[in-house]
Amino acid sequence: MKYKRILLKISGESLAGSGNNGIDESILEIYARQIAEVAGNKCEMAIVAGGGNIFRGLSGTESGFDRVKGDQMGMLATVINSLALENAVNRLGGKAKVFTSIRMEPVGELYKRDRVLEELDKGIVCILAGGTGNPFFTTDTAAALRAVEIGADVLLKGTRVDGVYTDDPEKNPEAERFDKISFEDVISRRLKVMDPTAFTLCRENRMPIIVFDMNKQGNLMKLVSGTETGTLIYI
Repeated sequence: MKYKRILLKISGESLAGSGNNGIDESILEIYARQIAEVAGNKCEMAIVAGGGNIFRGLSGTESGFDRVKGDQMGMLATVINSLALENAVNRLGGKAKVFTSIRMEPVGELYKRDRVLEELDKGIVCILAGGTGNPFFTTDTAAALRAVEIGADVLLKGTRVDGVYTDDPEKNPEAERFDKISFEDVISRRLKVMDPTAFTLCRENRMPIIVFDMNKQGNLMKLVSGTETGTLIYI
């Protein structure tokens, strides 16, 4: 394996599949099979899942929600997705466990970095739910923070598109994809990869990012075994 330890970020929107909300069971199955396969090949894996398919705090404020309460609802949405992933991975023969950034036993164990490292060492997929546990921070930032905390070799951002483009490929068919691009070029071109806080955290801690299509079965295994796919963002 090229990578010994990875942090996989999955968006809530990706889990919704072609629908606008909820969890698409076929997509969940694709994700769980890939996760179980990689974990079974001695790659330590932590996962952060978004919650936008259930509730997005920032957009909730546009409907009149208090921002703090809206973000707290978004945190709970990530827990729902995390529990779904945990169940799906375990059902397929893998070993997964949910940790939450805020206390909510018996739903999940309270996140502590050293406990997560212990479980990763045992080959258990650690699903880190609840974002950072604080309002005003996205799950992208949570993924960047956890990747740095656990000493991941790379942050993999699984999306519905196969990399970073000059424009949104779902809206602009003329958009061109990058195989590799530096952090500096992403900034100078004003490309949207992650929110600025998350991106800066990765850049300052020299954490490479790979954006790839998680919906294509086998892509995750290709990446961790060294096959180039998606877009590498490097220092």
